[in-house]
Amino acid sequence: KGELVTCSKDTNSELFFAVLGGLGQFGIIIRARIALKPAPKRVKWIQMLYDDFSTFSRDQEHLISINGLDYLEGSLLMQNSSPNNWRSSFSPSEYPRISSLISKNGIIYCLEVVKYYDELTSHTVDEELQELLKGLNFLPGFVFTKDVSLVDFLNRVHSEELNLRAKGLWDVPHPWLNLFVPGSRISDFNSGVFRDILPKINQTTGTFLIYPVIRNKWDDRTSAVIPDEDIFYTVGLLHSSGADDWEPLENQNKEILKFCDKAGIKIKRYLSRYTTKKDWMNHFGPKWRTFEDRKAQFDPKMILSPGQQIFNSV
Repeated sequence: KGELVTCSKDTNSELFFAVLGGLGQFGIIIRARIALKPAPKRVKWIQMLYDDFSTFSRDQEHLISINGLDYLEGSLLMQNSSPNNWRSSFSPSEYPRISSLISKNGIIYCLEVVKYYDELTSHTVDEELQELLKGLNFLPGFVFTKDVSLVDFLNRVHSEELNLRAKGLWDVPHPWLNLFVPGSRISDFNSGVFRDILPKINQTTGTFLIYPVIRNKWDDRTSAVIPDEDIFYTVGLLHSSGADDWEPLENQNKEILKFCDKAGIKIKRYLSRYTTKKDWMNHFGPKWRTFEDRKAQFDPKMILSPGQQIFNSV
């Protein structure tokens, strides 16, 4: 009806949860109130390299199961990727050693963790980090530590943006593929996608991210759809391409989806794009009926987001 409605977990809660992850189907968020708290001053930023995926994923899952770290992310360093993909993350003096390691293994897995601190905790942060990282099985000699301001850490992508803009590589097609992968099948995904499909492209430009998420951190009342497992992985294949060579990357994305379907890996696509009602029903699974009921309640004339073809497809 075009009315302005204020929502929260307690007020108009059905609409509140419907809109979160609702792909624009139930309402347009025009204002949000977000709680703030004092920001820390500095960051201890540690990167660790692995040559074995099962060890890498096991350490990631261990770290998200404990309290104390403020940030965790995993990424791939690949032999067929542009060296610029990873060099901005490491000191130039380490390039030869890391490059040799990548050449030897084809793929190296990088685990990044962060601990925030300020004047009150500066004398204990190193000891706390050592305790948190105790027992991890990263490659000896391949641990890199930075001490930076919080602003520099949060703004780290901007420096890479400036670098790419200077080379004319920023305003280019980005055939990205973002997936949620069940934790029980992440090893199969590594074998079939990271080690088989991705290396088929002669040289890739972009960032490949992978890190685990705990399901109980998500509120199941939202419209977002995630794998039905206690731990699942966020995988971001963040390709970039020239104006005329995006199609092989798009075809590779289709090959990855086909592989997952054939292997029975029940992925969920983030910001998915389907063209049939059957595919959308399959995507939402048990949530489809709730999603459909919410549409009838909040947008019965189906005005919002028709281009996604969720309710006006065949």
